[in-house]
Amino acid sequence: MPIRSDRAGFLPVAQLPSLVARLMALGYQCLGPAVENGAIVMRELDAPDALPRGLQAAQAPGHYRLTQDPQNRYFAWANGPQAIKPQTFAPQESLWRVARDAEGALQFAAVIPDAPAQALIGVRACDLAALAIQDAHFLREGRRDEHYAQRRDRLFLVAVQCAEPAATCFCASTGDGPTPSAGYDLTLAELAEGFVVEAGSDKGAAVFDALNLSAATPQQIDAARQQGQAAAAAQTRSLPDRNLRDALMSRLEHPRWDDVAARCLACGNCTAVCPTCFCHAEADTPALDGRTSRHERIWDSCFGESHGHLHGFNVRPDIRSRYRQWLTHKLATWHDQFGRSGCVGCGRCIAWCPTGIDLTEEVAALTVGEGTP
Repeated sequence: MPIRSDRAGFLPVAQLPSLVARLMALGYQCLGPAVENGAIVMRELDAPDALPRGLQAAQAPGHYRLTQDPQNRYFAWANGPQAIKPQTFAPQESLWRVARDAEGALQFAAVIPDAPAQALIGVRACDLAALAIQDAHFLREGRRDEHYAQRRDRLFLVAVQCAEPAATCFCASTGDGPTPSAGYDLTLAELAEGFVVEAGSDKGAAVFDALNLSAATPQQIDAARQQGQAAAAAQTRSLPDRNLRDALMSRLEHPRWDDVAARCLACGNCTAVCPTCFCHAEADTPALDGRTSRHERIWDSCFGESHGHLHGFNVRPDIRSRYRQWLTHKLATWHDQFGRSGCVGCGRCIAWCPTGIDLTEEVAALTVGEGTP
């Protein structure tokens, strides 16, 4: 969605804390970028002026290092290992609880989370696209996941335009960035003197109006547009097509699967950082006294050996079959489920793979490289 001059405001850079203060006054727990263990992650802000400036991250296959932004901007980093997923699809949570009553009979009860109202500040366009896919899965008609819904309904999303894509980014080729187009409450485009601001929802419009912003000038709006176009043009990685279903499914015996399997550790890093992956396992955790037990949902990965276990055999007994399952599901059969690819071009799987496997390189080798299809 292009920036519209009739509804864009301008927030001077010195007044950014006023936006955070407004969200805090509305009762939101505000989460923004923070440095933790050498990476940019989303953590709770303890004050309206606690957003850091000058952070950047150099990314490459198997490489992520923090750097300093010479322009001292707030949002000059492309992304960290986290997307919105941990705020909606919890890494571990109880789904239901069972206990013995006074007569020894089992009593079952659902465990619904008491989710806080959270405002995420610094959300990227690729992660909004991923959230839409998660919504399609967890909130589908007849299969609404109340644990996900409780958290999702209480989110306020402040998106930002990516002005400095990482070398691993390819959201322009998937159609998911770098400028947010939908799914946000407020969106910011950071310029040297401040932010071009737009509202994307009713609750976003209420916050926008409360800020009493002056209208963005045509020059500011044009600068934001050009910045987004330049960020898209700067991306050096891409996928060859937005619908790779037939190309990949016709190459299930391509020799490239053996090549990538020799490099893959099946560690599951790619699925942990992927903003759309939703595989999970379920387990029962009994109390030591044997009177109560919780049934828990835990993030899982299709790269794990146990993930492919069925009664008496494993449908994916080796790394070759597991990598093939991940890539063909993500880029091919997601079209059957959701009408689009499961990849939003964030590049996290490339940066956080310990052996530097590059999804775009593998797709190119599979679809246009040599070998018997």
